[in-house]
Amino acid sequence: MNVKTYKKLIVNKLNQDFKSAVEIVEIPISKLAANELLIQNKFAGVNGGFDTLLCRGDVPYVNLIPPFDLGVEAVGKVVAIGENVKDFQIGDAVVTTVRGGGYREYQVIDANLAVKVREATSELLTLMPTGVSALVALEQVGEMKSNEVVLVTAAAGGTGHIAVQLAKLAGNHVIGTCSSEAKAKLLRELGCDRIINYRTENLNQVLKQEYPNGVNLIFDCVGKQVFDTCVENLAVRGRLIVVGFISEYAVDVEQITQPRIYHQLFWKAASVRGFLMPHYKEHMAEARDRLLNLFYTDKLKVAVDPTQFQGIESIPDAVEYLLSGHNCGKVVVRF
Repeated sequence: MNVKTYKKLIVNKLNQDFKSAVEIVEIPISKLAANELLIQNKFAGVNGGFDTLLCRGDVPYVNLIPPFDLGVEAVGKVVAIGENVKDFQIGDAVVTTVRGGGYREYQVIDANLAVKVREATSELLTLMPTGVSALVALEQVGEMKSNEVVLVTAAAGGTGHIAVQLAKLAGNHVIGTCSSEAKAKLLRELGCDRIINYRTENLNQVLKQEYPNGVNLIFDCVGKQVFDTCVENLAVRGRLIVVGFISEYAVDVEQITQPRIYHQLFWKAASVRGFLMPHYKEHMAEARDRLLNLFYTDKLKVAVDPTQFQGIESIPDAVEYLLSGHNCGKVVVRF
C-alpha cells in the first residue's frame, strides 16, 4: 500500500455550530499492532444530532476535551492486517461502529471490533448502529408487543424508517409522522398504516380524532411540541421512548413552564423512558445479527438518502443537511 497519510475530521474547539467546531487534519498511517486491522473507509454514516451534541460538549458519558475525533459507523475494506489476526483477510468488507472511526479515510482498529459483511455497501450503515438502536429501543425499553398502536416520529429518517418496519414485523398498527410527500411515499412503501404529514395535518388533532384510546408505544426522536403531543396522547399503560430530540440539537435548550409531567402520566399508568445505546451494550450483538439476517433475506428495506456527499470536506454540509430535516433515509458520506 502506497498511502502514507490520510485525512480525518476532528473537533478542535467546542462550539454550538458544527462547522465552527471542526477542522480537517492530515495524519500518518500508524503502524499496526499484532491484533489490529487497517481499514479503508468507503462510506460513513452521518449522525447530525449526536455530532452536534459532541461539538457543544453536551454528551455526559464522553470525555470532550478537544481535540477529539468524530464519526461512528463506517463500512470499508481491510487493506492490511496485524500478524496475529486470523479471522480477516486483505480485501474483506467490514463494518465498524467505534466513536471516532467514521469521519476519516482510514482507520486502525482492533480486529475484535470489526464485523465482516458480504459487501461494503452504504445500506449497511443504516443497520449498524442506527437500526440496532431502533430494535433495542423498541424491544428492551419500549417492551414492544403485537396488536398495539405504535407511533414513530420522523418516521422517514435513518432510524425512524427502520423502527416503522420492525413495529410492522411485530404485528402492530403503525403511525408515522413526516414533513413531505416524498417521505410519505417512502412510508407507504414500507407499509406504514397511517402517515401524518405534520405540514398539512395537525398531529394532536389526528391522534385525538382517530385514536381516541391513545397510542400504546411511541418512538420519539423529535422532541419539543411533538414530545408534548405524544405524552398527551399516550394510552393507558402507554410507553414513550425518548430516542433523541433533534428539534433542539442545533439550538439552545428551550425553557418551559407547565404542570409537571406526572400529572399526565399517573392517571394512565403511562411512562416516559429514555434510551441511549451505550447503556444497552449487552443487546447489541444479537440485535445486529438479527437485523443483518432480516436485510439479507429481504424482510427489511433500507433507505439511503440520495443526496451525494463526497469526501471529508463534505461532512459539515452533510450534518447541516440532516439537521435541516430534508433527508429521506440514512445520510451517508462517500470516500
